[in-house]
Amino acid sequence: DGGSAVLSSGINAEYGAPTIARMTQPSALLLFLLAVLPSTVFSLYFHMWETDVKCFVEEVPDETMISGKYKVELYDDKTEQFASKQGVGMHVEIKDPDKKQILSKYYQNEGQFTFTTHSPGEHYICLSPNSTRWFSGGNRLRVHLSIDVGEHANDYKQIQAKEKLSELQLRVRQLLEQVEQITKEQNYQRTREERFRYTSETTNTRVLWWAVAQTSILLLVGAWQMRHLKGFFEAKKLV
Repeated sequence: DGGSAVLSSGINAEYGAPTIARMTQPSALLLFLLAVLPSTVFSLYFHMWETDVKCFVEEVPDETMISGKYKVELYDDKTEQFASKQGVGMHVEIKDPDKKQILSKYYQNEGQFTFTTHSPGEHYICLSPNSTRWFSGGNRLRVHLSIDVGEHANDYKQIQAKEKLSELQLRVRQLLEQVEQITKEQNYQRTREERFRYTSETTNTRVLWWAVAQTSILLLVGAWQMRHLKGFFEAKKLV
């Protein structure tokens, strides 16, 4: 569709990890994992027409919160720039790995959506403008989108104000939620590994039986050909 996208990612580091004077070996390993794990926050902007549909796939474990924020800008032919204008909304549709609809809602030109996964796997987040122009491309749009997964989807400032937490308590809570998210990721990866191993073993078994079947067929055909040739030679009195 001629659209373009610019992608950037980074860890939401508004709250740093607490300083720990003494660490056991598992704790050190855990902090290392927190440091090297890829970010579950990404933001981008992309171009689309009013009749387009853009979908994104997030592969996450179950019971994981996902939050997305977007902003739609309309291209102005006079100024040759993108600007935020009223009247251009966005339809957000989210489906789980079984293609069951989790969310389907119309929003304004700027909004936020949040949902919690109930099954592990690929979740589809589709955005489409609420345009009635089905037979023409319509206006060109620029959509800014950011998606937060897991503990990054939490608004820790709001949590701190609501529950009246100190800075240390808030940081400890964030660390605990990061640990919980890592545990979910590990369980999900373990499940994927088991599924992949089962698929590999099943495929290997099928290949083995197919090879046995081919060998058996070749032996039977060879025995039949030898018997047929023997009968032919005996009939012709050549042996």
